[in-house]
Amino acid sequence: MLKIRVSAMTYRLPLPMKTKFRLLAFSLLALGLSSCVHPIERRIANNPQIYQSLSTNDQLLVQQGSIREGMTKEGVFLAWGRPNQVATGKQKGSSVEQWTYIGSQPVYTNTFGMGFGGGPWGYGGCGRFGGAGYWGNMGPAVMYVPYKAGSVTFRSNRVTDYLRGPQ
Repeated sequence: MLKIRVSAMTYRLPLPMKTKFRLLAFSLLALGLSSCVHPIERRIANNPQIYQSLSTNDQLLVQQGSIREGMTKEGVFLAWGRPNQVATGKQKGSSVEQWTYIGSQPVYTNTFGMGFGGGPWGYGGCGRFGGAGYWGNMGPAVMYVPYKAGSVTFRSNRVTDYLRGPQ
C-alpha cells in the first residue's frame, strides 16, 4: 500500500505484487551498490588524520595505490593495506622491518577422478560405520594458489625498498 499525503488528506493506493517486488529488488540493489567502496577509499575515510598528515604528493600516490621510497609506514598502510606478514631484524646496525603482502591467483583445471573406498571414516555408503562405496568427480574446477604479491622494507619508519608483483 502506497500512502500519498496531499495537504490534510492521505490517499492510499494499492500496489500490485509485481511492483512491490521490483521496489524491494531495486532497494536491495541500491543498498548493495552503496557499500561498494574501494578499499583505499575506505582506509582513507577510516584514518583521516593519517591521510592529512601526508604530503600532497604522497596523498596522490595513496589515492592511486602507489608508494615511493621515503614514504612513511602510515602512507604504505593507506596505499596497500595491512600486510599479511611482518618481519623485523637488524641490518648493518640499524633496525629493519619488512612487510609482505600475499595474493591469490586462480588456477583453472579440468579434473577427472574416481575410486572406491570404505571404512569407518564415512567414505562408503553402507550404514553408520561406512562400508564399500564409490566416489567420483569430473569437470572444471578452480583453486586459488597463494603467491608473494609485494614486499616493502622500512628503515627508521621510512620505505627504503619495495617490490610489487609476483615474486
